[in-house]
Amino acid sequence: MREAAFVKQNKDKWLKFESQLQNKNILRPEQLSNIYIEISDHLSYSRTFYPKSNTTNYLNQLAASAHQKIYKNKKESQNRFITFFTKEFPLFFYKFQKQLLLSFLIFALFSAAGAFSAASDHTFVRSILGDAYVNMTLQNIAEGDPMAVYKKMSETDMFLGITINNIRVSLMAFSMGILAGIGTVFILMQNAVMLGSFQYFFYDQGILWESARTIWIHGTIEISVIIIAGCAGLVVGKSILFPGTYTRLTSFVKGVKNGLKIVISTIPFFILAGFLEGFVTRLTQMPDWLAILIIGSSLALILFYYIFYPIFLHKKQQIHEAGLH
Repeated sequence: MREAAFVKQNKDKWLKFESQLQNKNILRPEQLSNIYIEISDHLSYSRTFYPKSNTTNYLNQLAASAHQKIYKNKKESQNRFITFFTKEFPLFFYKFQKQLLLSFLIFALFSAAGAFSAASDHTFVRSILGDAYVNMTLQNIAEGDPMAVYKKMSETDMFLGITINNIRVSLMAFSMGILAGIGTVFILMQNAVMLGSFQYFFYDQGILWESARTIWIHGTIEISVIIIAGCAGLVVGKSILFPGTYTRLTSFVKGVKNGLKIVISTIPFFILAGFLEGFVTRLTQMPDWLAILIIGSSLALILFYYIFYPIFLHKKQQIHEAGLH
C-alpha cells in the first residue's frame, strides 16, 4: 500500500486517538489499552514500509503518548467489577449489535425449522428430545401435571446442574467461533431446533399456553443468553474472516478477547436463569399474571442491558466528545 493511501485510510482514526489521549477524563484503562494496541500495529506496519517517513515519526509519538497514559492510569478502581458491568461492558458491546441481530435471526430461523419439522414428521420430536423424555412427559400429561419434570430434583441440585450446563453451552457457542463462525451457527442450530420441536410438541398436545407460561419463566433469560453467547462466537468468526487492517493473527486475538468479554457478561444472567428454573419454575400453580410478570421482566432486563443501555451510553459518550471540540 502506498504511504498516501495508508495515511488516508487511517488519518481520521489517528486524529481521534490523539484527541482522546489529550483528554484526561474520557478514557478508561481498557480503552487506552485498545488504542495502544491499534496504534502499535499501525506503527509496526509503517516502520516496515515507510521507515524514515513523517508518518512513522508521528505514529511513534502517538504510541509513546498512549503508553505513557496507560501507566499513569495503571491503578484501577476498587469498584472495577461493578464498573465493568454498569459502564465498561455496555459501552463496549454497542459495536456488536449487528452480530447480536445475526445470532438472533439464525436462532429464530432454526427454531421455526424445528417446529415445522415436528409438524411435518411425527417421529421428529422423539429423534430430537429422545423417547425417554417424550414418554415421561406424555405420562405427566396423562396424570394432570405436564410440567412435573421440574419438580423431580431438589431446588439446589437443579439450580447447580442447570447453571453449569447453561454456562457449558455458552462457552461452546463462543469457542466454536474459531471454526470461522460455522461452529457457532451449528450450536445455535442445535439449541434452536430443539426449542422449536419442544414447543410444537406441547402445542400438539393442546397445552401450549400451560407449557409456555412455565418454561419461559427461566427460558426467557436462558435462551436470550445463548443467543448472546452465539453473538460472541460470531465476533470470533468475523475476526478470522475479515481482519481488516490487522494481521489475521492480531485480529483473531482481538476477536477472542472481545468474545470472551461478551461471554463473561452472561454469567450473572445464567445464574439468574438457573435460580429461576431451580426454585421458581417448579411452582406450576402460580397465577398467570405472576408468570407473565416474571417473563416480561426477564425480557425487559435482557433488552435493556444488551440493546437499549449500550445505545444510551454510546449516544451519551458522543455528546460528551462533541462538547470537547
